[in-house]
Amino acid sequence: MEKKSCGRVFFNGILPENPTLRLVLGTCPTMAITTTAINGIGMGLAATFVLLGSNIVISLLRNFIPDKIRIPAFIVIICTFVTMVQMLMQAFLPSLYQSLGIFIPLIVVNCIILARAEAYASKNGVLLSAMDGLGMGMGFTLAITLIGAIRELIGNGSVFGVNLLGSGYEPMLLFIMPAGGFIAFGLVLWIVNLLTSKGKEVKKNADS
Repeated sequence: MEKKSCGRVFFNGILPENPTLRLVLGTCPTMAITTTAINGIGMGLAATFVLLGSNIVISLLRNFIPDKIRIPAFIVIICTFVTMVQMLMQAFLPSLYQSLGIFIPLIVVNCIILARAEAYASKNGVLLSAMDGLGMGMGFTLAITLIGAIRELIGNGSVFGVNLLGSGYEPMLLFIMPAGGFIAFGLVLWIVNLLTSKGKEVKKNADS
């Protein structure tokens, strides 16, 4: 029963409640850093680390944190993990750290992480909270990596720095500009919601 619950909680963040594509949370870093696929992976994995760590610690301390100061306490815990990520990236991945810039420290106030701390980790056990953080983080990573890959492919003709469309391709620079971020994000949202709606319709018809 516990294994099934953990699997369901993890998968929930991948698609049914994907923080970017279903709940439309964290749109600021989604728009700002998805000019390349590698930026998407870097930001996504950083956020996943913070989500996983903060969910575990908040779940462990949920019965000791007074209700009146829970949000400041959550922020302090989240800030600790963000500082760890920032220092590790600065030491071992300096080019990626420079590319992501201010959006690494801004993970502290990322609405996805605060939302999971308040809505889930503070109300559930450690194992389920860890699965929730991991699932939400991986869902966020997949979403922004996909958007980054689309923008990089159309805007530069490459994905992960590998030229896929040849030297004759004329890049559409619009897609690596802010306006292109909104276009790519909107298209991905539309496709995902369309596929999800069709999936629900097929399941409903099969059940009936």
